Amino acid sequence: MPKVETFDRTHVLQKATEVFHKKGYNGTSMQDLVDATDLNRSSIYNSFGSKLGMFMEVLSHYQNNANTNFSKEVVNAYNAIDAIEGIFTITLKDILGDDDRKGCLIVNCKSEMSNQNSSIKNFMESNQERMLAMLEDIISKGQMEKIFNENQSANQYAWYLYTSIQGLRMTGILNKNEGDLKNIINTVLNVLY
Repeated sequence: MPKVETFDRTHVLQKATEVFHKKGYNGTSMQDLVDATDLNRSSIYNSFGSKLGMFMEVLSHYQNNANTNFSKEVVNAYNAIDAIEGIFTITLKDILGDDDRKGCLIVNCKSEMSNQNSSIKNFMESNQERMLAMLEDIISKGQMEKIFNENQSANQYAWYLYTSIQGLRMTGILNKNEGDLKNIINTVLNVLY
């Protein structure tokens, strides 16, 4: 009979996220995870399979939270401009709220691990495809409504916005000046009009 987990999985994932976010995957030891989650090694192995298994679940948990925030913003947007501006507003709030200057866990993981492990690479590619599809859909609607120009295709603008968001997150690790970051966002968005 399988063992029943006697811990709050979400709480454990949040604690593990903090460690992975601070130290990265390679810098995090199993002992770090034991200390942060208050689980013993055997519980971690039984519940997550390995450090990599726990990390993959942490990434999914982190991604789901981000996707929920973006989806709410897009659904509640009045039009395509509001949707895109809302995505950048969420990103800006994340950057300004990151007092420890850790950056985005997924962007950090992409630079640290995407070429080291096929599971992580697949996760990153899937995450990228999902984000690009959302952005392309918003741009396409904005172009049909004549809100955005058609100088580039919706797909090309989606790539432009995606890389701009990632670049903004990287810039925000060192530069927390809200005015500077808002100017970057305005410059990015002006290309669409």
